[in-house]
Order: sequence, then C-alpha cells, then structure tokens
Amino acid sequence: MCNAPATFTSLRFRPCTQDSPGYGAYPHEVHLPPDSFLPSLALIAVLGVAAQWVAWRLNLPSILLLLLTGLLVGPLLGWVDPDALLGELLFPVVSLSVAVILFEGGLTLDIAELRTIGPAVLRLCTIGVACTWVLTALAAHLLAGMVWPLAILLGAILTVTGPTVVGPLLRQVRPRGAVGPVSTWEGIVADVLGATLAVLVFHSVLVGSEFSAQGLGPALKGLSFTLGTGILAGLGGATLLGWPLRRHWVPDHLHSPVALVLVLGIYAMSDAISPESGLLAVTLMGVALRNQRRTPVGHIIEFKENVRTLLISVLFIILAARIDSNEILTLGPGAWMFVVALILIVRPAAVALSTIGSPLNHRERIFLAGLAPRGIVAAAVSALFGEELLRAQVPGLEGIEQLAPLTFLVIVVTVVVYGLGARPLARALKLAEAAPQGVLIVGANPFAKALAHALGTVGLKVVLVDSNHAAVVDANLEGLTARCANVLTEDSPELLPLGGIGHLFALTPNDEVNSLACLHYHEIFGRARCFQIALPASAASESPGDLRGRDMFGKSATLPVLLSRIERGENIRVTPLSEEFGLDAWHEEYGPHALPLFSVDASGFLRANSPDRPLQQIPDVQLIGLVGPGRSAD
Repeated sequence: MCNAPATFTSLRFRPCTQDSPGYGAYPHEVHLPPDSFLPSLALIAVLGVAAQWVAWRLNLPSILLLLLTGLLVGPLLGWVDPDALLGELLFPVVSLSVAVILFEGGLTLDIAELRTIGPAVLRLCTIGVACTWVLTALAAHLLAGMVWPLAILLGAILTVTGPTVVGPLLRQVRPRGAVGPVSTWEGIVADVLGATLAVLVFHSVLVGSEFSAQGLGPALKGLSFTLGTGILAGLGGATLLGWPLRRHWVPDHLHSPVALVLVLGIYAMSDAISPESGLLAVTLMGVALRNQRRTPVGHIIEFKENVRTLLISVLFIILAARIDSNEILTLGPGAWMFVVALILIVRPAAVALSTIGSPLNHRERIFLAGLAPRGIVAAAVSALFGEELLRAQVPGLEGIEQLAPLTFLVIVVTVVVYGLGARPLARALKLAEAAPQGVLIVGANPFAKALAHALGTVGLKVVLVDSNHAAVVDANLEGLTARCANVLTEDSPELLPLGGIGHLFALTPNDEVNSLACLHYHEIFGRARCFQIALPASAASESPGDLRGRDMFGKSATLPVLLSRIERGENIRVTPLSEEFGLDAWHEEYGPHALPLFSVDASGFLRANSPDRPLQQIPDVQLIGLVGPGRSAD
C-alpha cells in the first residue's frame, strides 16, 4: 500500500520507466538519441500549430485534429515518444501548462454575468457535477466492468468539461441567449471542482480500495485546507500583480512576462503548501484580475490567449502520443457502451436535474445537454493517476491499465460528437442561424446609434461596442444593446453577445482601429461581411486593401459628413420598395442628397450599399437610407 502524496499537479512526479503502462508499446519503438531531442520538440510544435490551422480551414474542432495528430505521430508511426523525450519533466510541464490555461480561462469570466445566469451556473457546478459523478461511476461499473473504486475515480475525473474545447466550439456556433456564458462558466469552474474531486477520490483509493471513514475523513480535512490555500493564494496573486501595474513600477513590455511568471510562481507555491490547490489559485487569480477596474489587463489577456493556443496544441499531441492504440482498440464493446451512455443518458440527466426551476428555457437546456466535451485536464489526470495507482499496487484494484485509454476514448468520441453536432443542434433549436444577419457596430456615436435603431426596426439583432463608457451608457439608456470593451483584444469575441450576429460595421473616427477591427473579426464573419466607414483623406490610413474592411456607402459618405447630417436633424428611415415604388422613385421622393445605406429582403438578408457592390433596383425589399429632416424611421 502506498500513501505517497502523488497528485495531478505534484512537481514530485517520478520518471517513467519500462514498467510504466504503454511504455515501449508503439508499433515502431522509439529510442531517442541525444541529437533527436530538439527536432522532436520542434516537430510537436509545428504539427500542433499546423493542426490548428487545418482545423480553421476545414471549420472543424481543433482539438479533434490535435488528438488524431498525436495518435498518428505517437503510437501509429512512432515518431514521438513523450516519455523518452521529457522523462521526469513530462508531468511537471503538463501541470504548469494547465495552470496557465486555467488562468487564461479565469481572465474571460465576467462576474456581472452571474446576475442573470448565476443560479444556472451554481446548479450545474454543484448538482450537475454530483449527478455526473454518480451516474458516470455507475455506468463505468456496469458497462465498462470497472471495479467500484476505479469506477468512482473515473466518474470524478469525467465531471470536468474542458474549457479548452468548449470555448472554440462556442466561438464557432455563436448561440443566442444565456447558453454561451453558462457553458463558459461551467467549463472553467467544473474543471477546477472536478480536478479537486478527483484528488479527493484518488487519495481515498490510495488509502484503501474500500471508501471507509478511515480514508474519507482525512481526505475531507485535506480538501478544506486545499480550498482555503487556493483561495488565499489566488486573491493574493491578483493583488500582487495588480499593485505594481497600477503604480507603473513595471514597464509595458514586461507586463505579460511578469504576469506569466507570477502565475507559475503562485501555482507552484500554492501547490507546495497544499497539493492540488494550485489550479484553484490560478483560476481565482484570473477571475479577480478580470473583474477589477483599477488595473488594465486587456493586453495581458491577449498575450495569454496566444500562449494558451500554443500550449493546447503541444499538450494534446504529447498526451495523445503516449496512448497505446492497441489498448483503445481492445477495450471491448462495454467501453463503447459506456461512452454512449455518457452522451445520451448521463449528460442529459445531469442538465435536467440541475436546471429545474432555472430561467433557462427548454431549448437552452437541450443545447446544454448536447455540449459536454472532455479536454486536457481529464487526459492529464487519468494518465498520472493510472501510473501512480500501478506503482501503489493497492489490493483489489484490477483493470487500472484501462483508466487512461478509456478516458482518451471518451475525449475523442465526445469531441467528435459535440464538435460536429453542436452547430446543427443550435440551428435546429433556433439558438443559432446558418447565416446570421445581425450586426456588431464598433462605435457608439450618434450615427451608429441611429443606424442601430433603424436596423432593429426590421428585426435584426444589433450590438454596439465602444471603449467609451459614457457613450455606452447613453446607448443603453436609449434601449440599445451596448457593451464597453476593446474590440481589438483577442478575447473580445468571447466576451460579446455574438449570437445571431453575422456582420461587422466599424464606425469609429479612427481608420486604423476600423481596419484592425475588420481584420480581427473577418475569421468569424468572413471578409465579405466586415465593413468600415470612409474617413476624410487627412484621417484615413494608407492600409492596403487586403488589410482593411470593405468600404461602406462610398468615399464621399465619410463619418464626419454623416455625423453632421444627423446633427442637422436628418433621419435614418426604413422604406418598403416594390415594383411600383423602386429605388429610382425613392431618390425622387427624398431628393438627390438621400443616401441609401442597406436593403433587407423578405428572408431577412442584409445587403450593404458599398462601392464594390452598390444597391440595385430590387423590389420587395426594405430600404434603409439617410433622408432629410422630419422623416423618421417607420
């Protein structure tokens, strides 16, 4: 029996040996000579980024391609052997990387969202996690044939829903309503709770295969100490980073490096005081920094987003490369039935029980029931716990070697099912559109607000975003949906309500900001749907055409001209066009200075009046145009 404090995030991990599960089991066994170390590391990084790019081009979940790439270069081809490559540094590197990923996830959580979605998030992270744990353990025992201690441990591990997978999926789907923020919060919070729960169960299994009071009592006491340590360390880390930044003791170019080093330090210190408190500490540190107003952290968030993308690419390939493909293929039909039960029974039951009495409607609950992919934390936890349990040789624990392969099977299948099915499900539930026509307007000036009102009258969703807090408050007071944010930060698509949004109109007085906003969002909306307003020659940048959005309304319709016309009392009016009253008749009605802006057809399709594609004489559309004083929107 082993009582060693080996844990998921422990930096005291012992090196893999020939007795480790899966070691040397590749069809082409790898023995790395010293001069192969650098090429192997470079290969992992190159393949990780390449898989991310291919996933973007094919519009597929990036995690799926990363897992397949890891399986290809590891167990199938034998090009990469992570154990031989990193040795005893393997799991410490994984642990520190996961810490950075969860810190970045905490930076995306806005506590203000909990005013509306708080009850749903709380129930999903308590009742939902408990229900998932119990039902998963039951399915693992009855279907996969695991002994009870291992089934209960696997149930705890699989309570996590990976934010590294959920975030990219939500960015692709862009669902309306509360399901987006709820899924984001659940993914990050449940990751921390699930990892902590898994540690509690793991220690109980190490003490003895039966869950007696002898093992559970000390584990609960240790859990309380872990939670307290994590909370204090996280809040202390946020204070320690914010204090020098507010006083400008750190130069701008060192903000992100200092933040990264401090995250790693807080994680290691907290985990050294109380094993497994590090994950909670760094997540809470990110949440605290995100929701304070005295220290700007937008540039740190952007840096961490780039680091996270690289870390996820490398980690999934490394962990997938360690799996013996023969072990997955020989799991048997019970393992596949177990995975099916997780998708069709466990997740729907957990969502149904935890959302009773919540403000979520039935369509939102169905979507949540169809979104529970597992990610990097489940992979890392199962791999480490499996090896530690084999070393401990706890009596009565049969089938330990199935823990990591079964977890990876769950990860692969859930990523495939939820990754390919989330978007069709959202469209079927009318939580997302195949070609959303809503508009994200960058800028909350008078012309932008008048345009938002007019677009709203034809049934289009409009969201304004501006970094000027006073302008955003004025827009909200007028009944518009407006957010105060920097649209150029990397995480702005995740922070803004983009459900039903399909166009970007950049209407700020800064031409470079408009160009950068279009470049930032063209991967989401497409280049053809990102427009920017013309500015006077003195204010316009000299950006080439491929580095800016499409021009709106023509070169003469500059923002100062449009603002001046609004100030003089002109209005943006919605006018139905027909065979009898077409575009030419509209010009005759409103005069030569009337400016057509957009047309919306009967199906709700929005078309902008642009120099490269001006509005044509099309009947049965609603024309949105800027007309003289006294003519308001219908």
